[in-house]
Amino acid sequence: MQYMLAPMEKLADSSFRYLCHKYGADLTFTELTRFETLVKKNKSALKRIVLYDDTPTMIQIMGKNEQKLEEFMSSFSPEKGFQGFNLNLCCPSQTYVKQGIGSAMIKRPTKIKRMVDIVKNYGYNVNIKLRLGVNKTEKKEKVYLSLIERVDADFFIVHARHRSESYEIKADWRIFSECVKTGKDIVANGDIKTKEDVKKMKEIGCIGVMIGRAAMNNPLIFGQLKDMKVPTLKDVRQEYIELCKNREFNYSENVLKSLR
Repeated sequence: MQYMLAPMEKLADSSFRYLCHKYGADLTFTELTRFETLVKKNKSALKRIVLYDDTPTMIQIMGKNEQKLEEFMSSFSPEKGFQGFNLNLCCPSQTYVKQGIGSAMIKRPTKIKRMVDIVKNYGYNVNIKLRLGVNKTEKKEKVYLSLIERVDADFFIVHARHRSESYEIKADWRIFSECVKTGKDIVANGDIKTKEDVKKMKEIGCIGVMIGRAAMNNPLIFGQLKDMKVPTLKDVRQEYIELCKNREFNYSENVLKSLR
């Protein structure tokens, strides 16, 4: 069972990812970055994908212009710790949905297949993070299942909510069984917090779990789920502060608020 840290925007900086990995996470993800902005050499975008150490990290990218994705891939140079790319078909932002990206891409399996092939043609691993659709109608039509069946990604991280559902609505774990039945490798995401939750996902047949919100206030959750010996949150907070001193890019203000 693989334990993964979610790609949390304005929180999962390199120092936070390092600590989550040190204390139990098997794989971490950068926050989303649009590959169109990376092609333009946007300084802010480039900073978000810098890997400062060998923490196993997937770079999450988002966009829809296949030519721009090809251009980015052709100029990309992996750093230590780099494990591959994650395509974001999950972001619920209305701004992105109106642009036809993020969760709006779930109903476009043919385009996603081409994008996955572009990344693979450069020899990089690639996986997908997706929701159940933009709304309850797309969920009912099982657009997420069609995409999983038709796209040959390394694995699929399925957030068990559709785009219009808030985090107050409980994730629909019933969908994981049908996702697993496709024969593809499925990682469960959404409201996973306890050893019992992880056990349930393992019984269903998921290869891993992704944890986001539960790790915001407690980056030690991965180690605790694995029964590892971990320090106190106070010690981890101080360790984070020390790490940030040598890393130009960080979200220390946000992280330190969550670690109070």
